[in-house]
Amino acid sequence: MNQNNGMQKRMLIMTLVVFVFFIAYEFLVLKPQQEAKAEKAKQEQAQKQNAAPDVNTAATQMVATDVNGNPVDMSKSVEALSSKAIANNQIVSVIKTAKSIIEIDTLGRVAQVTLLEEKYKDENGNQIKLFESNQLRPLEVRFADTNINTEAFKVSVVASSSNVDASTSAQELVLTQNLGDTVLTKKFTIYPDGHYDLSVSTTNDKQFFITNGFRPNVLADMYAVHGFIAKLNDSTLKTIEDGDLDKNETIVGTKFISNFDRYYATVIYNFEKSLTLSLMPDSSSNPQAFVHGSNNISFSGYIGPKNHRDLESLNPELIDVIDYGWFTFIAKPMFILLQFIQGYVGNWGWTIVILTILIKLVLYPLSYKGMVSMQKLKDLAPKMKEIQTKYKDDKQKQSMHMMELYKKHGANPMGGCLPLLLQIPVFFAIYRVLLNAIELKGAEWIFWIHDLAEMDPYFVLPILMGVTMYLQQKITPNTMQDEMQKKIFQFLPVIFTFFFLWFPAGLTLYWFINNLFTIGQQYYINSVFERKRAEKA
Repeated sequence: MNQNNGMQKRMLIMTLVVFVFFIAYEFLVLKPQQEAKAEKAKQEQAQKQNAAPDVNTAATQMVATDVNGNPVDMSKSVEALSSKAIANNQIVSVIKTAKSIIEIDTLGRVAQVTLLEEKYKDENGNQIKLFESNQLRPLEVRFADTNINTEAFKVSVVASSSNVDASTSAQELVLTQNLGDTVLTKKFTIYPDGHYDLSVSTTNDKQFFITNGFRPNVLADMYAVHGFIAKLNDSTLKTIEDGDLDKNETIVGTKFISNFDRYYATVIYNFEKSLTLSLMPDSSSNPQAFVHGSNNISFSGYIGPKNHRDLESLNPELIDVIDYGWFTFIAKPMFILLQFIQGYVGNWGWTIVILTILIKLVLYPLSYKGMVSMQKLKDLAPKMKEIQTKYKDDKQKQSMHMMELYKKHGANPMGGCLPLLLQIPVFFAIYRVLLNAIELKGAEWIFWIHDLAEMDPYFVLPILMGVTMYLQQKITPNTMQDEMQKKIFQFLPVIFTFFFLWFPAGLTLYWFINNLFTIGQQYYINSVFERKRAEKA
């Protein structure tokens, strides 16, 4: 087979295999690994019970009250059996903001954050809670002095108020922990939007460290990055995914730190005085961050959804908490454009449709060149076959005559692949944007799509995506001679449909609309070439 023609086919196959491998690897390999790690971590943390009492046992032995003060028999409550249940006797203060309820435990840590906005509900219809009961909790303090550290996990804090209503105006809360000769004090200012300012100090110059806690554990799946991210003073970002930290590490000079899952994050930030921190792996090599507090420290914090506008309102630099992976440099401006369009359209589904059309228009010159090149190669296929047969024993002459044929007819054997390869970063960028955009949470589109962040409940969009992919394949010129290659390509719509069954509806909508417009473009190119053939005839 001619070298250039063979290379063209190999690149086309490679391009499509990259897509299939990318999705298959995440679904079949990464997801089982992450689930196994998470389960192992839960078991080990439950066994250790280090600074995290078995709250599930405690919860089943008491009668508690809900957030409205109504009695609840926890021994019979489904909530008590949840891995996110926090025993009532562990809570010293409950803070209510306009968007969340923050519970502070007896050791002065954030035990739980419950999101109050209507769209933040789990699969059972309950308001989303961000943390597991036995994980490393935000704002936990650890002392350099071993004796004081041991004491600090035995002595309860005293709260200035057991209930704080910051839903309409900023409120203060002071937590005091008397550790003999040393007193630890945490002074909070909590704001209605859910963020807080915190000042932590100790007497006797006792050195301490304070953590932003393990990441929220609501949606840590195979599709999105989750772990730790820090923004350094030089504005570079350092990201460590769960399972990737194998040793202790110290980072000097950071503006913010965040541990995050797909949609939610716990953040500590200070843009006036940089933070120094130590990273330590837990039993599953997940990153745990401890900020060096010396004997006093002040910073701000946020625990909640990675909503672009909310983070930007706190500080524009906090937008970097939203991590899009390798293609962040394309994904960020793409999301800004998406949000801009939504501001006018008012519906995220139609916004995705419009964005897809705009992307297709911008990339049309590349697509056009690729399609034209494929048509030319299709027309030359019989002559290429003749040359291959005639010079099958002389590869050098075969290659020379092929190049003459391409030059004579203005064909480029790489022309069909290169435009497609150049579009891959854009495809992956929009993939990451739609995957990580919590703005799609609870966003309806039409009829049966009530949440663009969830899978299509009736699989309509994935099936339509598969059908359009099949139609696109049927009308696209195919110069492949090898039967095995043809069969592989014929199965691609089935393979993609299978994986897209579980993808967020917003992402599937993008691929479906993208396929529709590709079919239109290909049909137009095909008709142009058919006209030219008719004129020549």
